[in-house]
Amino acid sequence: MDNQLKSEPLEPILEIKDLTKYFPVKRGGLFSKASQLKAVDKVNLNIKPGETLGVVGESGCGKSTLAKTIARLYETTAGEIYFKGENLTNLNQKQLRGIRPKIQYVFQDPYESLNPRHTVGTMLEEPFVIHSELTRQQRKDKVLSLLDRVGLPPSAITKYPHEFSGGQRQRIGIARAIALEPELLICDEPVSALDVSVQSQIINLLLDLQQEMGLAMLFIAHDLAVVKHVSDRIAVMYLGQIIELANGKELYDRPHHPYTQFLMEAIPSTDPTKKRKRKRLQGELPSPIDPPEGCRFYSRCPLAQSNCQNSTPELRITDNGSHPAACHRTALSISTWEESWDSLQENAP
Repeated sequence: MDNQLKSEPLEPILEIKDLTKYFPVKRGGLFSKASQLKAVDKVNLNIKPGETLGVVGESGCGKSTLAKTIARLYETTAGEIYFKGENLTNLNQKQLRGIRPKIQYVFQDPYESLNPRHTVGTMLEEPFVIHSELTRQQRKDKVLSLLDRVGLPPSAITKYPHEFSGGQRQRIGIARAIALEPELLICDEPVSALDVSVQSQIINLLLDLQQEMGLAMLFIAHDLAVVKHVSDRIAVMYLGQIIELANGKELYDRPHHPYTQFLMEAIPSTDPTKKRKRKRLQGELPSPIDPPEGCRFYSRCPLAQSNCQNSTPELRITDNGSHPAACHRTALSISTWEESWDSLQENAP
């Protein structure tokens, strides 16, 4: 009986259903009708306890908006957000206060996310002032413990953000995020503003904290090598929609969607002697204010068919697929798909 219980799949700690976020946009003259920028459009995802879900895509595809909407930093336009079975969508700020300690956010720019007028001690003490009844000395002890956990000296407690390097500032941001022992950590491109030599240190810190605390993580990035290293599963996002979802190895070894193929081609090779013919992405990125009908990648895809323009592909596993992809051509075998691509690339101008 115990073995059966152990084998049962874990329930998601986070589940989003048809999550949508539109922003009103004023175009044209004074009396013109406002349009809507469709930043996130009917996204469905889930994260299990202790799991890292990576989200990748071009700049402007809606990754950060998705993260901020999940954290309720943006109000939803439509859809639902469930955290441990509780629907967060319609909760007001007062009701969300009890949820905030369990869902924390690590921002992209560690300098802009820290108050330059406050010392590190003041910033790290603030969560305990708001969400606990600890004494002043107990709060100070907690702050010193946080600094130690993220690899900063006790002397940092009296210093200001401008006195630290970019990597150290991100450690401060991470310390603030884990102060209240969260269960879900949303990392919005946490290493993109850092030097390459520092990125690995921050990533390893996040992975160590995840293992120590049993954290679930939503990891937003545009660097595919970084996402592959940290993620259990990866969702590929294009123009506000998820177009492919797979575990890290499967996505890199067997990508189904043409857009994912382009992303893989963008990863630099570590072998200087290896020559490869890169797949070239044609055309301009469509406007999220007026996205194409049917498949949103249709206007840039060299493998597009007539039904791609008229019919929106669903994110699903096809007979010949091994993981979900929103592409009509995933019905082709992988070998046939690659042959068709190579033929089109050879004839391209």
